[in-house]
Amino acid sequence: MTASTTHVVIIPSYNPGAKVFETVRDARQYWNPVWVVIDGSTDGTAAGLHDMAAQDSALRVIELPHNQGKGAAVLHGLQLAAQAGFTHALTMDSDGQHPADCIPAFMAASAQQPQAMILGVPVFDASAPTLRVKGRQVSNWWANLETLWAGIGDSLFGFRVYPIAPLCQVMRRQPWMRHFDFDPEAAVRLCWSGVKPVNLLARVRYLRADEGGVSHFRYLRDNVLLTWMHTRLFVGFVLRLPALLMRRAVGFFRA
Repeated sequence: MTASTTHVVIIPSYNPGAKVFETVRDARQYWNPVWVVIDGSTDGTAAGLHDMAAQDSALRVIELPHNQGKGAAVLHGLQLAAQAGFTHALTMDSDGQHPADCIPAFMAASAQQPQAMILGVPVFDASAPTLRVKGRQVSNWWANLETLWAGIGDSLFGFRVYPIAPLCQVMRRQPWMRHFDFDPEAAVRLCWSGVKPVNLLARVRYLRADEGGVSHFRYLRDNVLLTWMHTRLFVGFVLRLPALLMRRAVGFFRA
């Protein structure tokens, strides 16, 4: 597989268990290069990932000294990718939920529309917890309101391709966007900055513990975090509403 000089896969990883090794192997099967950002993991997976990278020149492993949050890990990877000359990054979770075989299609869509962000829209199977599925509908409604229904198919699904420069610019201006709430805030703020969302379907799997599934989602903690995030975004939306209405009238997104 020829290495891409513009698009890189970035996998933030925090205590994912052994499933991360399968995730990385699957990603490498479909893309070159793949970078893993270890966000202060303490489960012993860092050593195994470094061993994999030592045998695979297309795999880079970056290890942060302590846990900083998903958004912070992604930002660290984005900044290094920009320094290396990459223009776009596909992000995916390390726990095996995201479909590695969709990477080529998402990267191709990004190459065709480089000014856009390519957002995965999850296709759930019977393994998906009903409470999680219903809860994301609430977050999606708020994200669409905050962007005047600009076309965000799913605000929470972390399998997506970002144009690196505008996302780094957005994140540098924000003290937030460093934890679990990174994905929806990134989609909304990029829409505000004129980055068009393009939606592609992608399967999602919720793995049981006996299948190697590891979840760091906590219903109370993370829903409080999402509520605070949407409160911030709604205030920002109200302040931007006249400009957003004007931009929508004349053509909301960059060509």
